[in-house]
Amino acid sequence: MTIAEVVPSLLSGLDVPGADNTLDLPSARRVVLLLVDGLGHELLREHADHAPFLSSLPGREISAGFPSTTASSLASIGTGLLSGEHGIVGYSFSVGDEVLNALTWSRAGDHHHDLRKVLVPEVVQPHPTLFERAAAAGVAVSAVAPFVQRASGLTRAVLRGSWFRGVAGFGDLALGALSAVAQDRSFCYAYHADLDMIGHFYGEGSAEWLLQLEFVDALAERIATRLPSDSMLVVTADHGMVTASDKIDFDTEPLLWQGVRVITGDPRVRYLHTESDEVLDVWREFLGSRADVLSREDAVEAGWFGPVSPLALERIGEVVVAMKASAVVVRSQAEPMLSVMKGFHGSRTPRELAIPVLFHTAS
Repeated sequence: MTIAEVVPSLLSGLDVPGADNTLDLPSARRVVLLLVDGLGHELLREHADHAPFLSSLPGREISAGFPSTTASSLASIGTGLLSGEHGIVGYSFSVGDEVLNALTWSRAGDHHHDLRKVLVPEVVQPHPTLFERAAAAGVAVSAVAPFVQRASGLTRAVLRGSWFRGVAGFGDLALGALSAVAQDRSFCYAYHADLDMIGHFYGEGSAEWLLQLEFVDALAERIATRLPSDSMLVVTADHGMVTASDKIDFDTEPLLWQGVRVITGDPRVRYLHTESDEVLDVWREFLGSRADVLSREDAVEAGWFGPVSPLALERIGEVVVAMKASAVVVRSQAEPMLSVMKGFHGSRTPRELAIPVLFHTAS
């Protein structure tokens, strides 16, 4: 069971044609789907005492899919497809001659270089969204998320079809979500980012992260207790997180440069576009037990990305590097901010892949 099945399972209760409840979730005529960025299943289980409300909810564990990173997971939420089909294959990836940062929809390493006109979001991710399908079926569909995401490339690519309400914090997120499900047959996607950001800067399980988890727990409880009748709150995440203690710096390891034309992805999963067949063996020997280093063909055959379309295939790179344990491949010069972070995600460990789907129904 994967993140791609969450929204179809919920829309089935709203009578959207073709939506199947494969996760066997309860149905309701008014649904708030709260996605908490970075709320991994294992993290929530380990720190249940800091999230008593969330930990009390029924639900199940599912997979975020690979790569376990926000852009890919939000695309799966919005389309009902895994990364190999929708083509948002990571934090950054090659599209033609450009390397796209999917979160900012800018040139990787240059947030001021807006690529929305060059790489049109609706073309980069051409599949119809589940939100569009729901709206066409008469469901009132809303997205409640930070103001900055209103017209972002990622929103256009994977969340189009919803009425967008920009918010600034916990209070207007909760009230915005509640007002969005005031009418019958309504669906609201609500997004909270700060738990993930705190984890990146301080590490998952840090005092700062635990306090933020307590705030998230209170947010979910406030929404749940104010829901109108025949409503349901569903809480899920896009990935978990690991704290890195083993950093390999690509920018200061000349051996790793040889034969690599372009490197994309993020510190926990790297895509190597190569000019030499020797790159695979060099990276395997250098990283050893710290990573799974596969050819693109082997990673696809192993099912890492789910079914893979031609659109996604060329974005993956000839070599796929999935880091293990606490290891990351950083770029101190090209990605200085990422390089100094403590918490990371994107790879295939259970701590990153496992996410919760929790629900609360209002009578």
